[in-house]
Amino acid sequence: MITQTQQEMTAIDALLSHVSIRKYTDQPIDEQTLQRILDAARRAPTSSNTQSYSIIVVRDAETKRTLAELVGNQKHVETCAVFMAFVADLSRLKRANALHDAPLAINNELTMVAIVDASLVGMAAQVAAESLGLGTVMIGGARNLPEEVARLLNLPESAFVVYGMCIGYPAERLAQKPRLPEAEVVHYERYQPQNDELLHEYDAALAAHYRDEGRTTADAAWTGVMAKQFSQPRRSFMRAVLEKLGMNFG
Repeated sequence: MITQTQQEMTAIDALLSHVSIRKYTDQPIDEQTLQRILDAARRAPTSSNTQSYSIIVVRDAETKRTLAELVGNQKHVETCAVFMAFVADLSRLKRANALHDAPLAINNELTMVAIVDASLVGMAAQVAAESLGLGTVMIGGARNLPEEVARLLNLPESAFVVYGMCIGYPAERLAQKPRLPEAEVVHYERYQPQNDELLHEYDAALAAHYRDEGRTTADAAWTGVMAKQFSQPRRSFMRAVLEKLGMNFG
């Protein structure tokens, strides 16, 4: 039976209390704590036991500084104690197949498997870290310049960073951001038709949250932002770049 210290919480408590942390203290993460996070992450589910992911643990100040620039000048990537990159990695399967003189048939399904594996491992690492009293924030900006990030982290062919995560001891903890109403995202037995009333309610709740934080926001705090951000394709270069890195979507 695992005994929790006073600072630890259950996984479900960590999930229910999650907020993104972008300001950290200077306190380092000790080796035992880091190892527990990594051990928990490696127990995440994986499709057909492929384990088609890798984790890059970055603590070097210069590397974090460069990463912070590559992901969109996000200062918290530089100031966090540890940055983890979660990699969709098919290179290991290539090596395994080569041991049996078999090619690796990389297609859209296998690429999807690797992306899902990396995502599950990253989520497990986040829950583990937050259950130990640490703060985290996911960094999707790792896909802004995937070739440069892959080069910096010395990734092999057929691997790319799906996203990153900052980890450290929180210097500031903001109020939880409201989520979409349960009725909007949870369905029983079959997908239920929706109307826009719940979206309008969520716009209002999110706008109130932002105003409580002293932020200027429009009343359509969610639908308006989504419409602005996703009315045009984002990172439309990704397919070509990832295929150049050795992935395949055919």
